[in-house]
Amino acid sequence: MTKSKLLRMDNIGIVVESLDDAVSFFTELGLTFEGRGVVEGEWAGRITGLGDQRVEVAMMATPDGHSRLELSRFLAPSVVADHRNAPVNALGYLRAMFTVSDIDDTLARLHKHGAQLVGDVVQYENAYRLCYIRGPEGLLIGLAQPLGGDR
Repeated sequence: MTKSKLLRMDNIGIVVESLDDAVSFFTELGLTFEGRGVVEGEWAGRITGLGDQRVEVAMMATPDGHSRLELSRFLAPSVVADHRNAPVNALGYLRAMFTVSDIDDTLARLHKHGAQLVGDVVQYENAYRLCYIRGPEGLLIGLAQPLGGDR
């Protein structure tokens, strides 16, 4: 019997209060909006363990087409915890990191959508310029600009 193998990372899920704001922000970052719809019913709750649920979902694709963000707004049951303002050393999922061609331009564009720089833009050796930002609803996002061209 052959061992199954991992094929790819399909998506990262982020729960938000405003799908419109999140879609606008991630579109400005460079992701492509693929669609929006409602996932509901007992079958969906069997996957999540939440029972009967109703969730509005928007899918965003990365420019290379290899990964997606699944943005979710829970209509039922209600959201029970809020980790958006956790510091970068908190346990659990931390952030999504995106590679950009020009970190300064990206910061200027995302600032118009409410993004705030967490610390500073720093250079790591001769490889990257890096920073963390807080995006819509305080979501922690990492930006990396490869030095010496796109990688």
